[in-house]
Amino acid sequence: MELELELESFLATRRGKLTLALLCAVTFLDVMDGSIVNVALPTIRAHLGFSVQNLQWVISGYLITYGGFLLLGGRAGDLLGRRRLLVAGTTLFALSSLACGLADNQGLLVGARLAQGFGAAMMSPAALAVLTTTFHGSDRHKALGAWAGISGLASAAGLLIGGVLTEEFGWRWVFFVNLPLCALVLLGAFRILEADHDRSAPGGFDAIGAVLVTAAMLLLIYTLVKAPDAGWSAGRTVGGLVGSAVLMAGFLINEQWRDRPLIPLSIFRIKGLAAADATQVIAWAGFYSMFFFVTLYMQNVLGYSQLESGLSYVPTSVGIGVGSTLATKMFVRTGTRPIIVSGSLLAAGGILWLSRIPVDGSYLTNLLAPLVIMGTGLGLLYAGVQTAANAGVPEDQAGLAAALITTSFQLGSALGLAAFTGIATSRTNHLLALHTPVPEALTAGFQRALLTSALCLVVAAAIALRASNTRGGGEEPVAESESRHQLDLEPSYDPV
Repeated sequence: MELELELESFLATRRGKLTLALLCAVTFLDVMDGSIVNVALPTIRAHLGFSVQNLQWVISGYLITYGGFLLLGGRAGDLLGRRRLLVAGTTLFALSSLACGLADNQGLLVGARLAQGFGAAMMSPAALAVLTTTFHGSDRHKALGAWAGISGLASAAGLLIGGVLTEEFGWRWVFFVNLPLCALVLLGAFRILEADHDRSAPGGFDAIGAVLVTAAMLLLIYTLVKAPDAGWSAGRTVGGLVGSAVLMAGFLINEQWRDRPLIPLSIFRIKGLAAADATQVIAWAGFYSMFFFVTLYMQNVLGYSQLESGLSYVPTSVGIGVGSTLATKMFVRTGTRPIIVSGSLLAAGGILWLSRIPVDGSYLTNLLAPLVIMGTGLGLLYAGVQTAANAGVPEDQAGLAAALITTSFQLGSALGLAAFTGIATSRTNHLLALHTPVPEALTAGFQRALLTSALCLVVAAAIALRASNTRGGGEEPVAESESRHQLDLEPSYDPV
């Protein structure tokens, strides 16, 4: 009992606070990069001569490699060392960000974005795995609440920072801004995090499993990204989905026959993990597309500038912070299920309100309140899902569990954007064919897509209702030798 109390107080130490700040900086960097570039896309298109169709690859390239390599990156961290993967991923992310900022042609920019996504696929699960194996008991819930809050804030902050940098310094700075953040992460990783001790894949590395799961994920994300242009019934889309399913089936068969598989399928028997991942997929299908359509409404209907659009999300960030803070305080009393369900329904109500946006709307009347409500629900839901997905996971599979929940985020984002863009475009094109004014046709398309997004959050709440209820109190076992090892390090560390 005394040992457990000492562990639970780690977050109160200077090293504990620095460790949490470092890990939150990683998720801020990863998530911000997914949104900061959106604001700069029109300027990038003008400077580098992108066509409208090819411009999507500036975003899609990052999503494809990020989502495609996450499972491999997460498991590699478990087998080869999490600090190693965090350092390698951050280094690649920094170098590719520099290449993006210096790019003078379309091919170099898209290629560098692909490399950025690969770097993020190593960074993110490694950082989350370090968090879940470093903090225990109530400290873990507080740390996961902070992680979730920063992740949600980063999405909205990226739009604001992107608007400021693009208007004041130029589009290249949406990539250059990553460099000092990467430098801080690398410095912190070497000075604060414990070094990996001769980790290696026991019994050899499951190369066949690595190829199959990565190919399946790459093909799936690519197909989802291209589906709105190709059409859902097109042969290329159907073939891509079928091909991904075949590769995944081959991967599952390979894992069952392996003595030491790349991804032990037994991880899905951990209480609460599968439901949390499923909730994340459905919820982020609604959240990601909501940000996309509301931003388009601000700029294309209300005539907001890039900076004004970014500033409009500041209250949303406040709501996310409030939601994640509330979740952290509620875990011990209520468990994760009520937090996830209430967050889903609150967010659904906010997005449903947004689905009623008029052509002649205003920020104070039609956007401010629902964005704050949605943000509060997002903070609650994301903190709850992260906690539920990582509770009870063995230390040697923490990276895999982190990769699974992050992959769920990427899959949901890609799926929602692909499906709901088609819904919005279909409605808008139908009204344009009837000679409806462009602003009205656009708004009607956004309304329908936002309504569908709200329904996604209701479905996420229904899934969460059937999930296990993870409570605070340190339900995950911690090896005594590992705990003593962490405690023995405390006096000898000289953090930055």
